[in-house]
Amino acid sequence: MHLTVINKFKLKGCILGVMQKHIISMRDFSRDEIDIILEKARTFEPVARGGSSSLLSGKILATLFFEPSTRTRLSFDTAMKRLGGNVIDLGALEASSVAKGESLADTIRVIASYADAIVLRHPKEGAARMAAEYSSVPIINAGDGAGHHPTQMLLDLYTIMRESSLSGLRIALVGDLKYGRTVHSLAYALSLYHADVTLVSPQQLKMPDVIKKDLEKQGAHIRETTRIEDVIGDIDVLYVTRIQKERFPDPAEYLKVSGSYRITEKLLEKANDNLIIMHPLPRVDEIDPAVDKTGYARYFEQSFYGVPVRMAVLAMAMGAK
Repeated sequence: MHLTVINKFKLKGCILGVMQKHIISMRDFSRDEIDIILEKARTFEPVARGGSSSLLSGKILATLFFEPSTRTRLSFDTAMKRLGGNVIDLGALEASSVAKGESLADTIRVIASYADAIVLRHPKEGAARMAAEYSSVPIINAGDGAGHHPTQMLLDLYTIMRESSLSGLRIALVGDLKYGRTVHSLAYALSLYHADVTLVSPQQLKMPDVIKKDLEKQGAHIRETTRIEDVIGDIDVLYVTRIQKERFPDPAEYLKVSGSYRITEKLLEKANDNLIIMHPLPRVDEIDPAVDKTGYARYFEQSFYGVPVRMAVLAMAMGAK
C-alpha cells in the first residue's frame, strides 16, 4: 500500500494524519484515511480563501505535466504557495530534456533531488506508479491516462460533503465512463460510503466490467442506463463528464458518441430541488451555460475546493508537523 498514515500532529487544535508516501490511486486509501484528508481540507479552507500559512515554508513542490491542465496544475500551485512553499515546474516539454529523449525514470530521478514532492500527470496509464519506483520523494498522481486521478476524487468527495451529503447518497455518473479517470477513482471511493450509484453512458462508453465487479464486491449499489431522463428525479448528485476526444484511438468512434448528453434547464424541470450538478471540467457542450445560473450548478465551487483538498494532500505527503 503506497499511502500510509505515519503519525499525528496538531493544526489549530485538530488532530490530523501525516503521510510521507506516494499517492497513486484511490485504491491506496481506506475510508478512515479519506475522512482524515477531508477533515484536514476543511481546516485549510479559510487559508485557501485568501489566507496564508507558513506550514510548508522551505519546502519545494515540482510539477510535471505531460498533458494539458488548468485546474489541477494551478490549484496545486496555489495550494503550495498558500502554505508558504515554493513551486518549480517542468514547463513545456519541448523546452525540457524530454524533447531530447530522456526517459521518465531519469527525469524523476533528477527532479526528486530538487524537490520535496512531485506532482505528475502523464498520458500513459501506470506512469505514476512506475515513477514512484524511481523517486526518493512522494509522487502525487495528477492523472495517468485513463487510469486514476486520486486528488480529483478527494475534491469531488469534499464537494459532495460541503454542498450535499455523503450519507445515503444517490449519485449518477454521466458521460465517458470507459476512459474517464475521474469517474473511475470516484466510483471506487463512493463504494466505501455505500452510495447508490447509477451509471449513465452510451453503450460504447460503459464503465469497464473489471471496475464494476470490484465495486459490487465492496457492496456498492449499481445500476446502468443510457438515459439521464430515467434517473434525474431520483438522485442527489448529477456528476457530468465530457466525452474525451483525446482518449479515442479512432476519431470516427468519437464522432459516434460526441454530444450524447446535454444538461439543460428543461431537463432539470424533473430534478429534485436539492440536486447538485458537478463536473470535473473542462466542459465542451455537455452542460448548457444557462444552467450556470441555476441553484443546481456546483462545478465552479467544485473547482475551488481543489485548493483546500490539495493543501491537505501536500501537507500530509510532505510530513508537515
